Amino acid sequence: MNQTRIATLLCLGLLVGAASLLSVSAASGSKVAKPVTFNKDIAPIFHAKCAECHHPGEAAPFSTLTYKDVRPWAKSIKEKVASRTMPPWHADPHFGEWANDRRLTQAQIDAITAWVDAGAPEGNAKDLPPAPQFAEGWTISKPDVVIQMPDEFTLDASGPDEYQYFDIPTNFTEDKYVTMAEARPGNRKIVHHIIAFVVPPGEPNISKLPKEMRDKALEASLKNSPMYRDGFLIRLKPDQPVHDDLCSAPDNFRGRGFDADSFLVGYAPGRNVDRWEPGTAKKIPAGSIIRFQMHYSKVAGSVQKDRSMVGLVFAKEPPKRLIQTGSVQNIYFKIPPGAERHRVAACWMPKDDVTIYSFGPHMHYRGAAMEYKVTYPDGREQVLLNVPNYNFGWQTNYALKQPLTLPRNSKLMVTAYFDNSAKNKYNPDPAKPVRHGEPTYDEMMMGFLDFTVLKPAVAKIDPKQFDGLLGRYDIGDKRIMTITREGDRLFTHVTAKRELLPESENSFFWNEFPGRLSFVKNEQGEVLEAVFDQGWKPFHAKRIKDAPAGSGQ
Repeated sequence: MNQTRIATLLCLGLLVGAASLLSVSAASGSKVAKPVTFNKDIAPIFHAKCAECHHPGEAAPFSTLTYKDVRPWAKSIKEKVASRTMPPWHADPHFGEWANDRRLTQAQIDAITAWVDAGAPEGNAKDLPPAPQFAEGWTISKPDVVIQMPDEFTLDASGPDEYQYFDIPTNFTEDKYVTMAEARPGNRKIVHHIIAFVVPPGEPNISKLPKEMRDKALEASLKNSPMYRDGFLIRLKPDQPVHDDLCSAPDNFRGRGFDADSFLVGYAPGRNVDRWEPGTAKKIPAGSIIRFQMHYSKVAGSVQKDRSMVGLVFAKEPPKRLIQTGSVQNIYFKIPPGAERHRVAACWMPKDDVTIYSFGPHMHYRGAAMEYKVTYPDGREQVLLNVPNYNFGWQTNYALKQPLTLPRNSKLMVTAYFDNSAKNKYNPDPAKPVRHGEPTYDEMMMGFLDFTVLKPAVAKIDPKQFDGLLGRYDIGDKRIMTITREGDRLFTHVTAKRELLPESENSFFWNEFPGRLSFVKNEQGEVLEAVFDQGWKPFHAKRIKDAPAGSGQ
């Protein structure tokens, strides 16, 4: 062998050795020779970013808790991680910081890639960190109470979607405060979503009503509403006016851009479980019912059964603040056939200082993007969340790393974009105009948020002055608000009984409900009307001149 060839081979050998020594260890970011193993380098990443969904009993196709579970999926993991398809995260990184941000750093992606390219070695068992612990069947810690549908529900093999409702008594003898909650489908093949609502004591248990009575009650509730009943579904009446931008709609529509109800917890594909900040919780009054709203889809193509449930973890003591879930929403839009980027907007102007903890964009198959933006009272604007590529299969609730307080009279605008074109492969029918409705072949525009209301101090008012406020008030749409007194406490009754607290002699507020209620009096001090200031423009409710209700109790 001549000297030239020997020298060439020696150089090649040195280059190969150098390349191996300079292989990147992405977990540390250094360029020191170091093998990447599952136990030392990859397991910590999977535990932190993947295990919440990838553990036994969850919908993910495999667990990431052990090497044995992960190894057969190594090449697929590399592909999904390198393309940033997994872990799923659809928020624009330029806006907001998130406590539940699933994104991997480039160093973590490089480490996983290097590990797979090296043959996915297991490594030393001593290097394996403890796996995160999950209560059997739950992502939250072991629930204090599990509330389950009383019986299995049987869903037919074919036909349109169904919304079904089930009322389950809690039998709580004292108020409960929920710090963690998780809704779990009994049959993921057919459960599109679960929403559990708190029905306060005194309201009827619909599960105990005969079907005919339930149907009549539903029809009566829809008679003067913009919605109609279509089988097991509620949809917008086709003759309703079109307002794609509720922020600039007439006042009587603009005020309908926000709704805060008794939402307790929900499940939808890709949604995180709820863990609320220390010192905050959701309240379930003693004697309440939990109402399950079940959206069933017949994609399985066969008769199926379901018995879903909700798990709750309680606070050890009453919280400092009560969490509410609301939605900035628009039900009056109309998406034209073939529209590629149709804009729909709604606004909310809170009448109290509010602290926001999370956002949850919600649309159906044509949903393309959603943005939350606030305009502060001084005119300053800030984008709070931008989701440029909304994915119906991953309905993430984005939890703020630091809660954000919006001062009273800030304007929160939610803007959504819909793709009703043939380019949208998920589009049920690009040839049809689309309006609001419960089935997934209709659309929804809802920007959910979890928030607390920062209330003023309660004024000291002689309870005898309350008597002049008692009675009935016409709030429109054939609805009546009744004000009653129980000892030294004042209450409003519309759909639920809520305590009314004085800010001053003529201005009142609710602790568990946003907004103010003030009273207009004549020169003799008699109340003429109540003024609601709850979201956009105050509206007036005339007092009905009859005998006061509940005086002197």
